Amino acid sequence: MYVQKDLNSNNRVFTNCNKMRTLVSPDGSYVNEGMNCSSLDITMPNGEPHGGLTGSNEFILSASGQKISPNSRIQEANQWCQRKARSACSRKMLLKRLPILRWLPVYNSTDAVGDLVAGITVGLTVIPQALAYSGIAGLPAAYGLYGSFVGCIVYIFLGSCKDVPMGPSAISALLTYQTARGNVHKAVLLSLLTGIIELVMGLFGLGFLVDFVSGPVSSGFTSAVSLIIVTSQIKDVLGITAKGTTFLEIWQSIFNDIHNVRAWDTVLGITCIAVLLIMRIVAGLKVGPHEDELKSRKHRIINKFMWLIGTSRNAILVIVCGAIGYVFQSSASAPFKLIGDIPPGLPSFEVPSFTLNANQTSTGRDESFAEIVSSLGSGLIVIPLIALMENIAICKAFSNGKPVDATQELIAIGVANVANSFAQGFPGTGALSRGAVFNASGVRTPLANIYTGALVILSLMFFTPYFSYIPKATLAAIIIAAVVFMVEVKVVKPMWRTKKSDLIPGLGTFIACLALPLEVGILLGVGLNVIFILYHAARPKINVERLTSPAGAEYLIITPDRCLIFPSVDYVRNLVTKQSIRQSLPVVIDCSHVYGADYTAATVIESITQDFARRDQPLFFYNLKPSVCAVFEGLSPVDFVVYYREEDLDELMKEKAYKPKQVLSA
Repeated sequence: MYVQKDLNSNNRVFTNCNKMRTLVSPDGSYVNEGMNCSSLDITMPNGEPHGGLTGSNEFILSASGQKISPNSRIQEANQWCQRKARSACSRKMLLKRLPILRWLPVYNSTDAVGDLVAGITVGLTVIPQALAYSGIAGLPAAYGLYGSFVGCIVYIFLGSCKDVPMGPSAISALLTYQTARGNVHKAVLLSLLTGIIELVMGLFGLGFLVDFVSGPVSSGFTSAVSLIIVTSQIKDVLGITAKGTTFLEIWQSIFNDIHNVRAWDTVLGITCIAVLLIMRIVAGLKVGPHEDELKSRKHRIINKFMWLIGTSRNAILVIVCGAIGYVFQSSASAPFKLIGDIPPGLPSFEVPSFTLNANQTSTGRDESFAEIVSSLGSGLIVIPLIALMENIAICKAFSNGKPVDATQELIAIGVANVANSFAQGFPGTGALSRGAVFNASGVRTPLANIYTGALVILSLMFFTPYFSYIPKATLAAIIIAAVVFMVEVKVVKPMWRTKKSDLIPGLGTFIACLALPLEVGILLGVGLNVIFILYHAARPKINVERLTSPAGAEYLIITPDRCLIFPSVDYVRNLVTKQSIRQSLPVVIDCSHVYGADYTAATVIESITQDFARRDQPLFFYNLKPSVCAVFEGLSPVDFVVYYREEDLDELMKEKAYKPKQVLSA
């Protein structure tokens, strides 16, 4: 480590340690002997020094001043590969990457009953939602069902969260529409490419990328998407034709065709929305005493019945309105727009098309794979990230404080989307609304997905002829009644109370997503967040105090609260210079919270020490970490003095023979 140098030397470190570097152990760790020079006593009760703390030798210097490098880069790479290979083949990793092996051996009858009830309940919800989400994606109604059963089965084996119902969601459907523009073949290929990207991200452990989407940005994005989805369904409630991808474009198209409003569709749509909202309230009603243990058996049966009716409201409404549509369809004139014929049976399982002929494109010419990928654009990145964000939101909401494995969720939804593409499905993920139903229904394991998938398969095989009689206004009402509650107005008040500046990226994301394509809006929101992070990095909190040393000498201590890196060093320098000139006292920079520094910081420190030397004003650095000290010493700054014990300050000032000068005005 560092030893006290000759007093005539310009560059010295003041310490009472005779030896501050120790030998490096075979495992590449070292004991930080610099702790001996600290005023803090952290000796363990068993006598082990330094609290048993060890660290990497990456930043440790030998006595000769050379960085320790026990292994060559090639050896390090080989060791890393060997460690990863051993880890990948371990039993722990197998259980981590195949979560079904953890819960299947202990699966019992109680789990089976809970999963059966939850799976059937969610199945009754997902069928009408899948039909409706197809309309959001701009695809025929059957494609929502195609993407609702294969992914469920895959998630049973790879999913780590019991509450995730794999399938289409409102947000993924809208992003699919904005990316594929209603082209069936592109939407199916998009599912394959999205799954591959998610799988690759999972294998490389890139789940942390979702951390760059902060809470305010996520709330702004979700709220904007909800309003766009509601707006996109207004046309079906009114029975008119409207196109567009952004909020403003859709409303402009609605106003242009407002004179073609169909009265019966409008009445049916508004009535369905009202009925759904009332049934939603019924699901939350309780009869009998507030305490569960005081409720009678009759109370419990009534409460369970009301909850089941409210939870199955979408399926009930679709059946009733489908019957109404069938009755009117048999008459001479049908007052409602119906979703039309749905091909019966399961989809054809085949590899998605990598090229499109002229009849399959909107341009009327053939498109190669490269041209298709180019047309999909940034959606190939945005859709996987948003899908992960939706999935992680479900996992965190119902994890009861348990850690969430974002990497495993990426792998699970990635493989599920790849499998969906072979069944002609569009990209999907977990939907928060269905996840809440799963949780409320008493789901026990991911096996509940098999019952949901089985219901979808049965509906495709036997009930698709009857789906064609469902009015479009009914499906639009189902979507509106579901997503209107996704507008996160409730987060504004607590955000205002805690940190008002967080409203800026949240509101900015909200406005950008309404006015611009969603992928641009979310990128702008993340960009705003990064700007805020950089601003805080460039403006660290700095505490300035005027203290007295044990011998009675006054000095100024300046304490930054974070690392010294290039955005912040000029700000710190200006403040140190201003305060030192104003106070005209010896200055101590307390580096207890400085855990890192860079070359720019080193140049600034060199400049500061030169300025203080010209003014003949003492400057000392207290409790500087050895790794940071090595960075600063790289430029050999003049009069660079570091000390680690508070009682050494008086001796340093005595050595400097400092005499206070007249106070100067700043």
